[in-house]
Amino acid sequence: TDTHFSVVLNGEVIRTKISAENLFSLPICVIMTWVMKMDKEKELPKRKPTRLKNFDYSSAGAYFVTICIRDRMNILSEIVKTDLTATDKTNGLAVGEGLAPPEITVKLKPCGEVVKEQLQLIEARFPSVTIEDYVIMPDHIHAVIFLHEKAGGASPSPTLDDVVCAFKSLTSRSCKQKFGIEKMFQRSSAEHIVRDRDDYETRRKYIYENPMRWYYKHLKTEE
Repeated sequence: TDTHFSVVLNGEVIRTKISAENLFSLPICVIMTWVMKMDKEKELPKRKPTRLKNFDYSSAGAYFVTICIRDRMNILSEIVKTDLTATDKTNGLAVGEGLAPPEITVKLKPCGEVVKEQLQLIEARFPSVTIEDYVIMPDHIHAVIFLHEKAGGASPSPTLDDVVCAFKSLTSRSCKQKFGIEKMFQRSSAEHIVRDRDDYETRRKYIYENPMRWYYKHLKTEE
């Protein structure tokens, strides 16, 4: 059977094919370049876009956003069993970590503390933005971000990109200065447009239960 591949000849990419019998008559440098290209393509699958093509992401509304740490490093928090004496019993939340079931604690690491601080500063930087629910997981963050309409004559409202990029930039800069972490976040983030109240409750429930799912998933792995 014939095998298709591309070579560079005098600066021009040429796609060609060669039979299996003649493949090994090629110069070793051509074969190795071809093999390395194939390996790289296997290692780096194309990320599927998560955004709607024609939707205006500056529109007022609620957005469920997921931001992941580069290489999924567990640098933000630990998920552990809750000591109820250390929990705010009035609402069942482990204070400062976002939503979590009463029996589970999201214990922030130093980088997680920076993430928490920057999340809480979003509303001060962008008065038309509120963060209703969030959770800081070991290697990612979930948050529901509300963009509100501004009064007439006010400066343009920030887009979802403006908010997420500012958060990632300021958090990355702080963690680099304090802990020497380079390129903290994955380049892209995942955004879901919250359609209605039922959808919001579904996303809020997902955030609330995420630490519990993580804890028991990793508990089984360790066993």
